[in-house]
Amino acid sequence: MEIRENMIKKIKTALISVSDKSNLKSLLKILKKNKIKIISSGGTFKEIKRLKFKCLEVSKFTGSNEILNGRVKTLHPKIHAGILNQRKNKKHQKELKLNNYEDIDLVIVNFYPFEKILKKNINHAEIIENIDIGGPSMARSAAKNYNDVTVIISHKQYPDLINEMKKNKGATSIKFREKMSELAFSETSYYDSVITSYFNRITLNNFPKKKIIHGNLIEKLRYGENPHQISAIYSKDKDLKIKKIHGKQLSYNNYNDILTALVISKSLPKKIGTVIVKHANPCGVSILKNTLDSYKSALACDPISAFGGIVSCNFKVSEKLAIELNKIFLEVIIANGFDKKALKILKTKKNLRLIDASNFSINEEYKFNSINNSILIQSEDKKIFTKKDFKVVSKAKPSKAQYDNLIFAFNVCRYVKSNAIVLAANKTTVGIGSGQPSRIDSCKIAIDKMRKFYNLNHDIVAASDAFFPFVDGFEKLVQSGVKAVVQPSGSIRDKEIIKFANDTDTVLIFSKTRHFKH
Repeated sequence: MEIRENMIKKIKTALISVSDKSNLKSLLKILKKNKIKIISSGGTFKEIKRLKFKCLEVSKFTGSNEILNGRVKTLHPKIHAGILNQRKNKKHQKELKLNNYEDIDLVIVNFYPFEKILKKNINHAEIIENIDIGGPSMARSAAKNYNDVTVIISHKQYPDLINEMKKNKGATSIKFREKMSELAFSETSYYDSVITSYFNRITLNNFPKKKIIHGNLIEKLRYGENPHQISAIYSKDKDLKIKKIHGKQLSYNNYNDILTALVISKSLPKKIGTVIVKHANPCGVSILKNTLDSYKSALACDPISAFGGIVSCNFKVSEKLAIELNKIFLEVIIANGFDKKALKILKTKKNLRLIDASNFSINEEYKFNSINNSILIQSEDKKIFTKKDFKVVSKAKPSKAQYDNLIFAFNVCRYVKSNAIVLAANKTTVGIGSGQPSRIDSCKIAIDKMRKFYNLNHDIVAASDAFFPFVDGFEKLVQSGVKAVVQPSGSIRDKEIIKFANDTDTVLIFSKTRHFKH
């Protein structure tokens, strides 16, 4: 019986058909050195000839010309039989001989850049023409027959192939072929999933019967939320559009907090606002225009929780702000860039992660939550609030400042774990109650935070992510000094809440939408 690890296969014939022609020369050199016959087609054939290497054109190899404007080149039985035949299967070998077919031992392909075209092109006809058929077909054939055939699907794998062939004198091991097969099937699956997602989008099929999710590995993380858990981060893009420019490796919890902070930051006015996050919950948000005041105000909301947290600045960090940021222990600072002097100051803390999010934007339409073998999918709660989304239902009418603060508080509220209560004044949160099973408990926490850290000099407003089921929570807020409240309508006791607001001369605004975040 043959030992699997020692199943070395000599390469005699290679088929190369690549859209990305990077680093071909290094590969061709090793093939030439090992006297390997090369078959190719189209642009790849021309490039190989330009590089002055011998190559047989596919049409001459198969005896069939390319047809349909190049749509059919390698879809030929001589190609696929050469790849798929089992070398130790006597029937296969007999059929090959009968048809005058020959083995193809190495398949090097990469696909039309469908994803790249998709990002820069809205021309449907051109997008469709960039769906590769022949490349994935050959890759799948070679990957299936990895026992006898080597498949390479990226120029990034060329160094591995070259090293393997040098080590095995022009041959490959079963272990190498098996690994390349895994990568090939991964690539064809990913490629098809991108195409499927495109068709889901143009047919407006948000929830197809079979949901395919694709992603690129960004980083394997040290561990998950806890050291005994393994984790990694993936993205539909090639990167996260954020750049770590200083500090130690990011953890699972860091990424969770960073992305939470960025989602909140990007919901604020452009280039305005500071967000402080701890354990995926905001503990301070301010949209004061002065960046230093914005940070100090956000920090003042809950300076204890901010310790060891993440600060996201929706603007460029200056030297003056860097001095303030350096006064407390923070895990991560995110900004739309850093001044040179600011970087110098912040880099004195070697473990502090500094993230440049200048290129980050929110464009994901759906969010996913996996539980056991199930995946919950929903559209993002990214509605931009205007006064049209609210209705004043109390006799007391809000001032412009109150209305602005109510909309600000309600916006922050949707990013706070439910049940959520946000107290605000002067475009800054002054108390946040989050994640409680009881809404009245969230009210108590928000009020306690406000009383502990905030000097009651301003008009206080409150936002609730859902309606008050009873008057008691609303009453607690009014008793604490709250002058205006925004909440979604929909409770059977809405009239009782309105009556209480009128009896206490409190401004009450109803939102047309609820904003739970579990």
